[in-house]
Amino acid sequence: MIPVFSSFVRALVSQLHLRMMLLTVLPFVVSLLLWGLVLWLSLQPLIDWLQAWFMAYDLFRSTGEMLGSLGLGALKAILVPLLAMWMMLPLMVLTALVLVGVIAMPAISRHVGSRFYAQLERRHGGSLGGSLWMPFSSFAVFLLVWVITLPLNFIPPFTFFVQPLLLGWLVYRVMTYDALADYADAQERQTILRANRWPLLAIGAVTGSLSAAPSLLWLGGVLSVIFFPLLAAVAIWLYVLVFVFTGLWFQHYCLESLARLRSEPLAKESAPEIIDLN
Repeated sequence: MIPVFSSFVRALVSQLHLRMMLLTVLPFVVSLLLWGLVLWLSLQPLIDWLQAWFMAYDLFRSTGEMLGSLGLGALKAILVPLLAMWMMLPLMVLTALVLVGVIAMPAISRHVGSRFYAQLERRHGGSLGGSLWMPFSSFAVFLLVWVITLPLNFIPPFTFFVQPLLLGWLVYRVMTYDALADYADAQERQTILRANRWPLLAIGAVTGSLSAAPSLLWLGGVLSVIFFPLLAAVAIWLYVLVFVFTGLWFQHYCLESLARLRSEPLAKESAPEIIDLN
């Protein structure tokens, strides 16, 4: 786990660089404008639809009884707007992740590569299409599991490990591709994924825990509903900041792994030949 820790330290140092801090601005502004429009056009219609759906299937009574048995009866009055907010949360995550991947990751790759791995040849095994396909295809799986486990998000103990695991897997899938897109060819990328699957998943789990932190803003009960637009803006900025740091961590780890992979043939060639005299 030494490479995981050392790449974490280098990512932390890189995150403090002014260029990397400024890198959060553009994805945040684009996300904020996009979600400002989405909330203006769709939040109230979504709440009205959920309200009608709950009334049609008598869900207020059943969910009220369930929440009461868990000691969360106070949430019954704000259940519908809170549920609408939780339904939008995965899309906020996807928006931040895609924008960081498309806007920030090329700059992260250039910054880390030029400063720490200038000797590595760029083989351009990735593409813009791949950088878009990977988050959307992975998000389809993420969204399915998210919907299945959505009721668990209202039970605080489950909130603290279900979301980090899901976000960690999603981040691992997307960031690994983007981190190697410029430098590794397709075969090298697959080799690194096979050889480093568990360390990469560990990085994803840690950063997934950080990524889940903004969702705790929705646990404020009535206040989270009243101040939802403000909390949404704060959450988006936190997602962007976390994903930029995550990109730096994956970039350092993946390029270090690539450097080791490419040095292995050279080590074998330079090793002295052993002559069998038997």
